[in-house]
Amino acid sequence: YKNGVKLVIQSGKDTGVKYEGSEGWISNREDPQKLMDTVIGPDEIHLYESNDHYRNFIDCVLSRKETAAPAEIGHRSITMSHLGNIAMKLEQDLDWDPAAEKFLDNDRANSMLARKMREPWASLYREFVV
Repeated sequence: YKNGVKLVIQSGKDTGVKYEGSEGWISNREDPQKLMDTVIGPDEIHLYESNDHYRNFIDCVLSRKETAAPAEIGHRSITMSHLGNIAMKLEQDLDWDPAAEKFLDNDRANSMLARKMREPWASLYREFVV
């Protein structure tokens, strides 16, 4: 990322998700109860709580509040998984331009970012994107 955050994606039967930061790390291979017992202080960041994203979406349509997972956050969150899957399928390192949302100098990887659209959707897409 521009701010220096580095993302490493690996695949294999013994891999899980592990987040490392300046104050420690967390993994989905750890005991989830350890997280449940962690107390978040009053001055620390508290995330929006939602136990049911479907219900949260309907409630927010009715109330006009922002959802627990706004579209932009959802898009940015899943992008990394899609990019990792493309890199694993191609079995190569890839350079990503987050502003253009395209791979640098890799037409094959860029062709895997979306499926080919049928008409009339392809024309409508080109009209709004260009």
